[in-house]
Amino acid sequence: MKMYLLSLGAGLLVGVIYSLLNIRSPAPPVIALVGLLGILVGEQAVPLVKRLLSGNSVTVSWVHSRCAPHVFGNLPTGADDGGMRDRPANTELS
Repeated sequence: MKMYLLSLGAGLLVGVIYSLLNIRSPAPPVIALVGLLGILVGEQAVPLVKRLLSGNSVTVSWVHSRCAPHVFGNLPTGADDGGMRDRPANTELS
C-alpha cells in the first residue's frame, strides 16, 4: 500500500509542477519524453551520490553496469533471427 501512496504523491507533485508551468496534461509528447528521461537520470543520481559520499570512485565500468541497464533497458543485440534459433532445422515455415 505504501508504494501506491508514494506513487499518488509523486503524481500529485508532477500535477502541481505541470500547473505551475502552464502545461496541460497529458503533456505534449516531447515534453513527456524529456520528463521521463529526467526521471530515469534522476533515479541514477542517488546511487551515484551515495557511491561518491562513501569514498568509492565512479568509473565508466560502474556507470555502465549500474546505470545503463536501468536507463536503456535490454538493448537489442542484432542477433535476432525471428525465432528461427529454437526451430528444428527440418521444420517448414508456414
